[in-house]
Amino acid sequence: MFILRLLFFKLKYLFTGNNWYNITCFIDNKKFRSLEKIIGFKIYNPKYYLKALTHRSFLEVNENVNPSNERLEYLGDAVIDLIVGKYLFNKFPDKDEGYLTKTRSMLVNKSALYDAAERINLDEYLLVSENFAKALPDGSQSVLSDGFEAIVGAIFKDKGLIKTEKFLMKTLLEPSFEITDYLKDNNYKSQLLEYVQKKHLENLEYIVIKEEGPQHKKLFTVQVEINKKIWGTGNGKNKKSAEQIAAKIALQKIKS
Repeated sequence: MFILRLLFFKLKYLFTGNNWYNITCFIDNKKFRSLEKIIGFKIYNPKYYLKALTHRSFLEVNENVNPSNERLEYLGDAVIDLIVGKYLFNKFPDKDEGYLTKTRSMLVNKSALYDAAERINLDEYLLVSENFAKALPDGSQSVLSDGFEAIVGAIFKDKGLIKTEKFLMKTLLEPSFEITDYLKDNNYKSQLLEYVQKKHLENLEYIVIKEEGPQHKKLFTVQVEINKKIWGTGNGKNKKSAEQIAAKIALQKIKS
């Protein structure tokens, strides 16, 4: 059956000239079959999934491929929000919208989506340029979480909502609820802001005090100040992560 599908794709490519049907131009047959096992069904429209796996860097060395996975990433982001929102609405009938919104944000943040991508070994399937692949470990969280969103977008586009829900239950929702850390509020900047507002304090400010390293591997140092007093300092690969660490340290000091 798999051989017949490959033959069908080959004929489709020969008659249409559409590169998305020329599967072996992107990944080998073994990986393609493995991808089918991961998503849970046979693929008859490979273009959606190959697009989902195509990082923009791949286009730089493959001019006959267009476009990258960014449109599917956009679609997948919206679909994940919908499915997770529906799931939480049904799972917690007595919780208010504030709790549901906060819990959803924990389940769909970059860290949670990165973990979901890791579960399915998405890094083994992503199509990236050779140069980008060398730097991938340093920025893999963002690339893999974006790739996971794109795969979700591909499944939705190809198979619809029910199949997409099934995939997300297996790869994101059920595993996340087994890991209690996902249900903790890790948005320390938000928590610190709530504290400052509750205590009627002023002048909460995050200041970048240092940038180190080459452009592709920067390290940021950020201080958080309240009323011009330094409460915490954090380091991170980007400003946002450094700010979160600084806010976490500030909260620890406040509560101690």
